[in-house]
Parts: sequence; C-alpha cells; structure tokens
Amino acid sequence: METASAAASVSRTTAYRYFDGIHDLLVAAFPHAERSSLLPLHAGEDAETRLRIVAEDQTSRVLEYELEMRAVLRLSLDLGTERPALPMHRGQRIGWVEDALAPLRGQLDDQELRTLTFGIGALLGIEAFVWLTDIAALTRVQAAKTMQGNALRLLKATLADRNAQEAGKASGNSNSVTSTQTVEHEREDLPPLRS
Repeated sequence: METASAAASVSRTTAYRYFDGIHDLLVAAFPHAERSSLLPLHAGEDAETRLRIVAEDQTSRVLEYELEMRAVLRLSLDLGTERPALPMHRGQRIGWVEDALAPLRGQLDDQELRTLTFGIGALLGIEAFVWLTDIAALTRVQAAKTMQGNALRLLKATLADRNAQEAGKASGNSNSVTSTQTVEHEREDLPPLRS
C-alpha cells in the first residue's frame, strides 16, 4: 500500500480510507478478478468457440491492464515465496480456461484435460505477453493475436492427437504415435483442476 499511495501522490492514511489493504486495491484495479467465468450466459457447447471467447476476453484485459498486470507480476517475482493473497494468485485463469473446455470432459481423460488447461492458461497471461513484446519484439496487438492463436492451436492439436489415438485403436494400429504421446513420458503429475 505504501508504494501504491506514493505512486498516486496520496498519503497512506488516505489510501487506507478507500481500501482496507492491497487485496481491495487490486480488486478495484482489476474488476474481473472476482469473476468466476468469462463466458456469456449462452456460450454453447463447442469448446473451440468457448475458448476463442475466453482467449479474446483475457487478451483484451492484458492489453487494457498491461501496466497493472506487469506491476503484479513484478511484485510476485520480487516477493519470492512470501506472497500476499493477491487476487491474481488464485488460479482464476485456470478456472476460466477450464470453464471454456468443460465440453471436453468425457472426451479427454482427466490428465489430458489438466495438461491442456494448464498449457492454454500459460499462453494467455501477462507472462506470455511480456515475452512476446519484450523479447520477441512483437507489437502489443500482434502479441495478443499470437496468444489467442496459440491457445486455439494447442486445443486443435490436442483434439487431433486424441482423434488419431482413437482411430489407431479402432484400426488395431497401436503403433501410431501422436505429438501428445511423444512428451507424455516427460509429463509430471499435475495438480487437479478446481472442479
């Protein structure tokens, strides 16, 4: 709060008059931090369409709140293991992606769905945006479009691999290797999704 009040050119007392702490300040700066879903009420059951909606919404938020998100990322990195309970640390992006991919439950096994969810989540955050703009030297809009495209490509590749596995099983050809299988031995046991 000290840094935020100094940056706003107000006293800490004034800052605390409006916000009880850093959590309340961040929720005010990031109103979406309290949303459980980025999907509209009638988003349908097509996972690609749902993911496109979430990817566009999330990347538009990165563009709109870039400076604030960079500050939170910096704060996260500076604090090391001592992290306050910030709204961005609750895994909401994972929940938003999981919500978009909900129609795939039953089509993908739990491990495949977790891997896909975490992979897409990693593609849609400020971390990827910072790398694409600061290291790869893309424009902000190019970075957002790249993030969206990569998320959709990962979904399509996962589904294509799954379909190839099923086709191989149906034809009795168990020797067909998919891109997912080639890295399966490297996969660690991932934590479960929230639902």
